[in-house]
Amino acid sequence: MIFDEKRFVYCLKHSSTPEPEPILLALERETHLRTLHPQMLSGPYQGMLLQMISHMIRPRRVLEIGTFTGYGAICLSQGMDGDGLLHTIEVNDEFTPIINKYIELAGLKDKIALHLGDASAIIPTLEDTFDLAFLDAGKMDYAKHYELVLPKLRPGGFLLADNVLWAGKVPAGEKDATATALNAFNNMVQTDDRVENLLLPLRDGLMVVRKKG
Repeated sequence: MIFDEKRFVYCLKHSSTPEPEPILLALERETHLRTLHPQMLSGPYQGMLLQMISHMIRPRRVLEIGTFTGYGAICLSQGMDGDGLLHTIEVNDEFTPIINKYIELAGLKDKIALHLGDASAIIPTLEDTFDLAFLDAGKMDYAKHYELVLPKLRPGGFLLADNVLWAGKVPAGEKDATATALNAFNNMVQTDDRVENLLLPLRDGLMVVRKKG
């Protein structure tokens, strides 16, 4: 949001890994060829951020809500501890072949557990305590997913929520249903005394939340 194209290109050139791994490049290409909304992909720049955060936290357990084709899951898994496990939840089973293909190609079949179905039903069944969570599924459900995930996040753990500026519609005060829901979510996080939060104007807005304790 705050970057014009020249600044964005400059930032890419001054990032240590501006070119994604071949597996991620192949996944990005296949996503554009085989899905109707490839813009839902995390993409190289955000993928680098997810990898960096994962390396910083060194999580043992990660939860992702909204797998899409698996780009974010692969990036988030990069910094996990040796016995780390990432649970990822996707409601659309049409993406399963692509997800499983690239998880296997990335050598992460034993590190990423795919759950198909409604996240609101699946989250309560997960018995792990998570070090890191990433919300990137239906934006209308962010508040509900947040409340389900936060009790399962360890004290000091982090939660990331993507797309919280919704193409600038949220700060502009536009009143479409998604922008309204995301504004309510952002306000809910801002007033939640259980957490500390930082909203980054990266791509479409990334809310970074740390659970107190």
